[in-house]
Amino acid sequence: RSIVDLFSGCGTFSLPLAETKEVHAVEGEKAMVQAMDAGWRKAEGLKKLTHEARDLYRRPLLVDELKRFDAAVIDPPRAGAEAQVGELAKSGIKTIAYVSCNPVSFARDGAILRDAGYNLAFVQTVDQFRWSSHVELVGAFVKN
Repeated sequence: RSIVDLFSGCGTFSLPLAETKEVHAVEGEKAMVQAMDAGWRKAEGLKKLTHEARDLYRRPLLVDELKRFDAAVIDPPRAGAEAQVGELAKSGIKTIAYVSCNPVSFARDGAILRDAGYNLAFVQTVDQFRWSSHVELVGAFVKN
């Protein structure tokens, strides 16, 4: 079926994922969505990429909207995505890839998924900001 990319930015994950699956990207910044759309239109061989500009803090995708997806990618700002993760946890999506720049919000949101029956199957730190204390975390949550 398809993948939902939440807090998609300009398509860092959406565009590569569209090489093999249909993707629906959701991002709060309209300019980012427009840039992603332009990139998709110029690329060759990509599957369908739909998108919407939506503030996921004020209006997270709800369970009924998430039911059509097999997997989710979520890459929220430092504050995490507590409300959106709560909806993901209830959605039944089997696999959630969570990219985070804040270990504290990753742990909080990960606990929501754990309590809903997801296991943290993989986690990796990415030290991409040399000479800083900031790290990225990438985790794969899988529903039992």
